[in-house]
Amino acid sequence: MAKITFLGTTCMQPTVSRNHSGILLTYLGEQMLFDCGEGTQRQLKIVGVAPTKVKRIFISHWHGDHVLGLPGLLSTMGANQCPHTVEIYGPVGSLKLFSHLKKAFPSINMLSCQVIEVARSGVIFRGKGYSVEARKLKHSTPCVGFAFVEDDKYKVVKSLLRKSGLKAGPEVGKLVAGSVIKVKGKTVRRSDVCKLSKGRKFAYVADTRPCSGALALARGADLLVVESTFHSDEIDAAKKFYHMTALESGQLALDAGVSRVVLTHPSLRYKDVSVLVKEAKKEFKKVIFAEDFMEVEF
Repeated sequence: MAKITFLGTTCMQPTVSRNHSGILLTYLGEQMLFDCGEGTQRQLKIVGVAPTKVKRIFISHWHGDHVLGLPGLLSTMGANQCPHTVEIYGPVGSLKLFSHLKKAFPSINMLSCQVIEVARSGVIFRGKGYSVEARKLKHSTPCVGFAFVEDDKYKVVKSLLRKSGLKAGPEVGKLVAGSVIKVKGKTVRRSDVCKLSKGRKFAYVADTRPCSGALALARGADLLVVESTFHSDEIDAAKKFYHMTALESGQLALDAGVSRVVLTHPSLRYKDVSVLVKEAKKEFKKVIFAEDFMEVEF
């Protein structure tokens, strides 16, 4: 199962109902964070996830509402004797900025951390059964978006298996792995008994103006989480501060051929985010707005 949990869904300043940006992705028991706004470790405790379970943190950019939770989270992980090195992925410049963080908060040094700067587009990490990709976004500071992509898998089709003359057993496992075997003198290949099942994709497009990187990340996603800071009535503000309007977020989803969209990161001026959902739906129908602690499977 692949699932995301929204730990924070606002921009600039937290509100009584929305924490700063943070998304927890759970896949086969593995926990990873996308952004780490102020209060993230508290939100983790509320959803019942121990901070020491997090192995990788993907930082889109170093604006406060996306990173101010790092010092507290990492300090807690160190104090709790986290057994593994925490990998932190972020845009170019992250190494220098993280070094400043360590000087300002010495307690971070109790924890083993490795900072990896995303200097190019493409796959930045390969895990067991999945990979994480990154693309540059267009914001007022160096910013990257991320996509979690599950590996494609071959699944045995029982009717085809019977037709081949094979029975369940070690030979089938070899076949699925790519081996070619003989059954009563007949050659049987993986394609004869298996169907390719495409892996699931989750894309996170953080703060940005519409750009090629956002489109590349979103393309074909089963679930797209995309910032939607402004209504199109505020297009001048969106351009000034390098953010997306809800209409542009909907257009991105349409152009990228995604399955579902969750909007996030609304400006504080929108007390009722339904106006942003309504606008995005002019371009793409399967849209909802994120709320703190919302869980979405994909």
